[in-house]
Order: sequence, then C-alpha cells, then structure tokens
Amino acid sequence: MSNTPQFMPESNKEEQVPAIAASIELRRHQIFPTLTEQEIKRLMRFGTTRTYHNGVRILEAGHTTFGMVVVLSGRMAAYRYDGLGNSALITEHGPGQYTAEVSQLAGRPSLVNVIAVGEVEALLIPPDRLRALVIAEAELGERIVRSLILRRVNLLEIGAGGPVLVGPPGHPRLFHLQSFLDSNGHPHTILDPKNDEQARLLCEYYQPSAEDWPLVVCPDGSVLRNPSNADMGRCLGMLPELDEDKVWDVIVVGSGPAGLATAVYAGSEGLSVLALEQRAFGGQAAASARIENYLGFPTGISGGALAGRAYVQAMKFGVEVAIPAVAARLICDAFPLEVELDDGKRVKARSVVLSCGARYRRPSLANIKQFEGRGIYYWASTIEANLCASEEIVLVGGGNSAGQAAVFLSGHASKVHMVIRGEGLKATMSSYLIDRIKATPNIELHTHTEIVALEGDEEGLKQVKFRNSRTGEEDSCDVCRVFLFIGADPNTDWLSDCGVEVDPQGFIRTGYKISAAAGDKQRASLETSVPGVFAIGDVRAGSTKRVAAGVGEGAQVVSQIHGYLSTLPA
Repeated sequence: MSNTPQFMPESNKEEQVPAIAASIELRRHQIFPTLTEQEIKRLMRFGTTRTYHNGVRILEAGHTTFGMVVVLSGRMAAYRYDGLGNSALITEHGPGQYTAEVSQLAGRPSLVNVIAVGEVEALLIPPDRLRALVIAEAELGERIVRSLILRRVNLLEIGAGGPVLVGPPGHPRLFHLQSFLDSNGHPHTILDPKNDEQARLLCEYYQPSAEDWPLVVCPDGSVLRNPSNADMGRCLGMLPELDEDKVWDVIVVGSGPAGLATAVYAGSEGLSVLALEQRAFGGQAAASARIENYLGFPTGISGGALAGRAYVQAMKFGVEVAIPAVAARLICDAFPLEVELDDGKRVKARSVVLSCGARYRRPSLANIKQFEGRGIYYWASTIEANLCASEEIVLVGGGNSAGQAAVFLSGHASKVHMVIRGEGLKATMSSYLIDRIKATPNIELHTHTEIVALEGDEEGLKQVKFRNSRTGEEDSCDVCRVFLFIGADPNTDWLSDCGVEVDPQGFIRTGYKISAAAGDKQRASLETSVPGVFAIGDVRAGSTKRVAAGVGEGAQVVSQIHGYLSTLPA
C-alpha cells in the first residue's frame, strides 16, 4: 500500500501534484486496462449480463455491494457526493473497461455512484465469483488484481475518493480519524472550512458546534458529526453486519502479521475465516517505516506495505475482516466457542486464534491523555511526520520499533531526541539500526533519562521535562511532539472469564508451557489451556517478538487447527 501523505501543506501539494499525475499516466494501462474480446469471453462464465437504460443508477454509493462490472457496450459514469446533494464526475468507462477497486474483493459497498450513459450492456461479477476468477484465471486474474490495487494506490496518492473529512487543521479528532483511515489504507479527503468553498458551504448548512468537529461526508452522501472509529467503519463498510448465527471455522482476534498470516493460510485452504481487528490491519508492525531483516526484501519494506499486501491476500481468499471490531470477552464453556464484541454482539466459531498482540505502555504522567493527538503519539506514519517538519521532537524507547521510527522521523524533524532509561541500545535493538542511528547526525541519544512532566495548554503540548536517573538532574525542552515506543503489555485482560492460562506477565501459555493442572491432555504447540483456542505472535508467552516469527506461527497454527477440527463430530 502507498505511504503517500493524505494531507500535506499546500506548498508540498503543488510540488507533488505534477509528479503524481505523471506517475499515474505512466501506469494508466495497468490501472485502467481495456479487456480484449477474448478476455471478456473468458470472464463470461463468472458473471451475468444485464442491460441498463440511459440514466439508470448501476451502483449506489455506500449501499451497492458488488465485485466487478464490465462494460460490454455503451458507457458508465462514476460520480461522487459532496454532502450537499451535489455530484461530481470522477471518470467514465467504455467497452472493455470495468469499475471496481481492491475492496470489492470483499464485497464492500461502492465508494461512488455509477450511472448508465446511453444504453449499457454490462457483465456483473459478484464478489465470490470475482475471487474465483482471480484464482482460476491466473494470468488475467493477476492483471485484474494489480489494477484493483493500483486504483486504491491512485486514490491514496491524489487524496481523493472515500469520505470527506471537514474540520480545522490540528483538531485532535480530525487527526485521530485521519490516522485511522490512513492506517487502513483507505482513501479520503480533508478540507479546511476556512480555505475551501465546498467545506464552508457544508458548515453553513450543518452549523457544527465545537463538539461536532469533524464533519464527515460518507460515500452515500450522509453527513456524520464527530464520528467514532466504529461509526466510520460502518460508513465505509469496513465494519459489516456480522451474522450471529453463522459458525465460522476460525475466528482470528487481531490482524497483525501473525493474524493476517493465519487468515491467508486458513482461507487459502478452504476454511471460513472471520478476522476481528480493533484499529487497523497490520497492528503495531504497520507503523514500522522500514523492515530490513524480513526474508526476501533485501532493500527493506515498510510495515504498512507488507500488511497491505497480506490484507489483499486475505480478501482474495474470502476472509471476512471486520474493522474496528473490539473483542471484549471469550466465551468457552460451550460449543461452538463465542467471541463477544464491545457492542454486545456475539460471533461463533469452531476454533479461535488469539493474535491480539500487545499495546504500548503509557508513562505514568497525570495529564498524558490531554495531549494524545495534540503532541503525544504512539505511531510514526507520514501523517505524524508531516506534523513535525523542521521541528525538534522527542522519541522515547529503545526497541526496534523505536529505532525504525527515529530514523524515519529524522528525515522530517530538525532533530530527534531519543530518550531511554538504560545505558545503551545494544541489549534491545538490532545492530543495523544502532549503526544507522549513530550515522544519523540529527538523532541524539539520551541515556538514563525519562520524562517526568508534560506542559501545555488547550492547543497542545509545549514543553517536556526530563530527569537523569544517575545524577538526579532535571532539564526541560520546548518541544511540541513526543513519540512513545516504551514496551508493550499483552492484550489479554478480556480473556479472564474464559480461564485461558497466562504467565505472571500476562502472556498466554501454550503447548508444553501449560501447567500440569490445566494440561489434562497433550496439546499442540500453539494451543492454549482451552481446547480449540490457539495463541500466536506477540501475545504468546515465549514467542520471538519479530514480524517473521509471527508470520511463521500464523502459518504453523493452521495445520494445528485442521488437526483439532478433525477431532470434532461431523
């Protein structure tokens, strides 16, 4: 997936727009291919033909779920709502062309309205048949999937498509929604009501109060006031209505690298899979600016790009991914197993894989929540990097994630003050990152140091106070951005009702590590103390906290799931 910024200063936009336009033009034959008559004949067995009269709406934004619509004759025009009942033309498709983008592999609602221009004959391929197509027709399917991915990348690069976010720059809720969408690789547009006529008219009509920011225009034209992530997920179809009566073969809780690997391998082997993710696919690994020790990528790959590719693979194999879907309770005293979500809904499965990872710790500072999104950040994406351009910043932490973030942010900030409590990085960070930090002139390492106070006002963070644990001396620094990567606690609090055994630190025990009292039978290496419940990745006790290790466990657990399912009554 693209790491191109979704919101940038006007000067940067002016500099990048010509380059983006040129890049799109070079890839146009891949983004918007025209299928030959022979290729269309090969697609016919996967869909049905329909005729539409002039002006008929073929797809309705926010409502119509479809796979792909191929024009056989006539033309289709795609339009987008602006929140005031008006539509803007985006593009047209002629014979041999098709309307779809990567989310249609999962049958997500259309982002646009599509209208027939003249008499139109079209081939409609539903999502399940589109997935069958890309698997059965290997070469043609590869070209189609590439075009769907590039269309999403195109929308991300030009900052168009998807919802429109309207609000004052720097508003914390605007930042959080932007971060949520960016982390999920979802296109969106941000408009400032002071500088944009469309946004100004929208605000005049809806008269938002201070508590209503930001306004969000959904693809179907409806307008939300200060929506939650869940509201946004429903608006975009990322959080579908889940069938509480359906029994899945596997529910995967958490869609980091380990969870996505399970979803891909289980889905490819014909198991029905539901993946629940509380914020964004890729988990904390998606925040890594560059992973350089992952096998097969000698020049490195960003965590977001790696996660984005895995997410598309999961959709290709029919995995249902729900975002944001927060698991609140595991119910394992009956069969099938149940996962209760934070909204009270329950979903059922024959097996459950816990890949719920860990969450970054917060320092014990009284006013830290006051500045979250307004100076305190737990993520280092392009959005945050743009905020700290030419500023001095503070980054706390000494692990690999902290090192990757420090190097990435050093390309934007004037100086990065890297703060750790220990005496050095050798015990907690890979040597290649240590060498890179040493070679980066605007990164300064402060050892035996911790933050003791945050100062600021309603506008955001203004100053940070430090203490040296060796000397006891305190100092202050006038900075507006602090990035926290200070270790993680296992995300296992919600499992207490089920009795999944954990170690003293809260990580889940599996296999031979389960205590004798709970280990009443021999268990597979990744199975927990509860039959049919498995744990992988960072949340598992004794796991190697590396992306490759998580992916390996995600693949390995699928064979153990098959073994478990084979013991169940038919």
